[in-house]
Formats: sequence, structure tokens, C-alpha cells
Amino acid sequence: MRIEFHGLTKKFETGQVVLQSMDFADDVHSLAIIGPSGGGKSTLLRILGGLLIPSEGEVSVNGKLLPKDDDELQKYRKEIGFVFQQGGLFRHMNALDNIVIPLMKVHGYSKEQATDRAMDLLTRFGLEEDILKKPAALSGGQQQRVAIARAIAARPNLLLLDEPTSALDPEYTTEVLDIVNELKQEGMDFIIVTHEMGFARHACEKAAFLCEGRLMEYGPSETLFHQPETEQLQGFLGKLLEWEM
Repeated sequence: MRIEFHGLTKKFETGQVVLQSMDFADDVHSLAIIGPSGGGKSTLLRILGGLLIPSEGEVSVNGKLLPKDDDELQKYRKEIGFVFQQGGLFRHMNALDNIVIPLMKVHGYSKEQATDRAMDLLTRFGLEEDILKKPAALSGGQQQRVAIARAIAARPNLLLLDEPTSALDPEYTTEVLDIVNELKQEGMDFIIVTHEMGFARHACEKAAFLCEGRLMEYGPSETLFHQPETEQLQGFLGKLLEWEM
């Protein structure tokens, strides 16, 4: 997946500048975006997903500029899978319908096709006994597994994950990250915003360090973690790894 952006800037109505004229160009297969809170990570992910429009600059995916009008953005979003911090599941729908209904309403699947696809994914992710449960009756890890199943159900070109484990206990964090890593092994391109440094370092081919709205470092994950160049990344990793066993 070729991703490029030039002069990418995002300002909000309050005047806050979240992203400051960032430039980037590379082929992305598994990318971790790391950095302190407020550094612009989630904003960048939402721009790449077509959920936010940049204030300035251009973004292209596989050589095509991201559209800015609503109709074209809706078409673009159909090609992207998105997993939010707490799943974003429809609370009034059970696990099965959370996948079936979007496949039918957004992607034009027949009910039979959508049900077959949803059942395949829910079974694969160990949720076959939970298909009729609503989100409130599922654990945090189960909710995120349903959210990932929904995100990949229509076979998107790119999967975007915005801190999918931030609200989970360690045991559920592991099961969600295992699924993401499994998808990587199958060739799924993904970008994940995460504070799970072990996953960023060992499961993601590349890493990007965002701080103060700037892309301060980018490269192979092992290099960024083993040889951080900027004081900001050195300090960030030092704080996170201080209490590692």
C-alpha cells in the first residue's frame, strides 16, 4: 500500500494546530504510529481513513489523491477497515448483526452472503457461541474481536486501528494483538496507533514517531527502538520502558 502526503496540516476551529506540514512517502504493510498523547496520532489515522479532511496539503493512497467531497469520500471509506479504541459497535445489535447489516447496507451483499461471511469470521475469532449477544454482554476483548471482524468483512485494502487495546485488560490485549498479527501474516496491510511497544517493535515492519504534531522519526521498527535519534523519542521510550520486567 503506497501512502504519500505532502505539506499535511490539520488545524481545528479553536486554532489548535494538530499536524504541522508533514511529508511522507513509502510503501506501508504493517506500520505502528507511536508517540505521546496529543501528538496527532489519531488525527493522522482519521485523515488516512477519510474521516477528517486536512486543512492543507495532499494525501494519496496507491497513487490516488484522497477526495474531499462527501460522495467521493463515502466511496473511499468503503475500501478502508477501521477499528476504534472501544470498538464502535452498534449497542442495540448483536455480534452477528454488527457485521451483517453493514455488509448489506454499505457494501451491497445479499443477506445470505453477509451472514455466511460474518459467521466465517466470528467462528475464526472464537466467537461462534456469542453471535446473538449484544456488546454489553461481551467482554472487552470479545467486543474488539467483533470490531475487527466487522472491519475486515468487506475485504478492505487497508486496515486502520486506533489504539484498539487501550481500554482492555492485559489478557484481552494479547488476544486482540494476536489477531492483528495473524492478519499481517496473511498479507493484510494495516496501520495501528498503539502504546503497546512490544507489538510495535516486533510485529510491525515500520514505526512512525509523532510528537508535537510532527513526524519526528520514521523507519524500521527495530531501528527506532534500538537507536532512537531524537531526544523526544529517547525520552518517550525511556519513560515507557522504565518499569519493564
